[in-house]
Amino acid sequence: MPPATVTSVPASEVLDGARFESLLLEFLAYLELERGLSRNTLNAYRTDLLQYGDYLRERAIDPLTIDSAGMSEYVADLTDAGGNGNRLAPSTVHRKTAALRSFYKHLRREELVDDDPTAGLATPRRSKKLPNVLNQAEVSRLLATPSGDSPQAYRDRAILEVMYACGLRASEVIGLEMTDIDPYEGMLRARGKGSKERIVPLGRQAIAALQGYLRSGRPELSRGRSEKALFLNFRGHRLTRQGLYKIVQGHAKTAGLEDRMSPHTLRHSFATHLLAGGCDLRAVQEMLGHADVATTQMYTHLTGQQLRDVYYASHPRAQTG
Repeated sequence: MPPATVTSVPASEVLDGARFESLLLEFLAYLELERGLSRNTLNAYRTDLLQYGDYLRERAIDPLTIDSAGMSEYVADLTDAGGNGNRLAPSTVHRKTAALRSFYKHLRREELVDDDPTAGLATPRRSKKLPNVLNQAEVSRLLATPSGDSPQAYRDRAILEVMYACGLRASEVIGLEMTDIDPYEGMLRARGKGSKERIVPLGRQAIAALQGYLRSGRPELSRGRSEKALFLNFRGHRLTRQGLYKIVQGHAKTAGLEDRMSPHTLRHSFATHLLAGGCDLRAVQEMLGHADVATTQMYTHLTGQQLRDVYYASHPRAQTG
């Protein structure tokens, strides 16, 4: 079957880069103001669509008149990363095509295009890779790594305990304000995707770690500044995502878990351990801030796999037949 072709137009008739940028900015404003997407998600959309705009300009293709064949060629080009032999992961291609679908849905809603070139677009299916999860002994080993009485040690203990106790995303941890915690009532307010708020209980050990940090760690780190953020860096400013990553990875290395850790590993472990302990799926969904319970059900598959692993490792007749 011959490859699909795209209809190019003279360069003078192609929608110029400034106009494409304007359309993109309008789309991003819609995503932020009307759909309430996070800054990280908006940045991902912007990056993926700017890549698409570059592709179109290089080939003198108008984004408002590209057809389904031309769009299929672009996705094929994405799949092999532009033909350089470095194939993109299916999940990456899926994300980029999802951005295109949203973009053209918006353009149709604004009556800027008559047809959606992404309609019927075939994209690679994302593999359902189960998240990395620590067992309870590994979690205990990790949480025990911050040692000493330095302000950073108090802070790191509080961060790790809160991440595991509440199942927070990395962005939620660094976004915590002083007013978001009530260690005496044992509750925490998290701001999730789309700025949606939820209340999550704090366990006793997380409360103790927070109280220690507020008493002996944060006052030293703040250096007298009036900073709203709960977790501060050594300069007294809000901890960044990169700073949080370094903290988590540093303690993971000390615990011998560096190959299995990311800032979200404790979140995955939180959900898995709750479900394994008999917690209701809907309650876990609410604590994680998942809009769709199907996302939370991923962890039920994980606990099922763990049960199978335990069964085959332990049952005397599992390996005989």
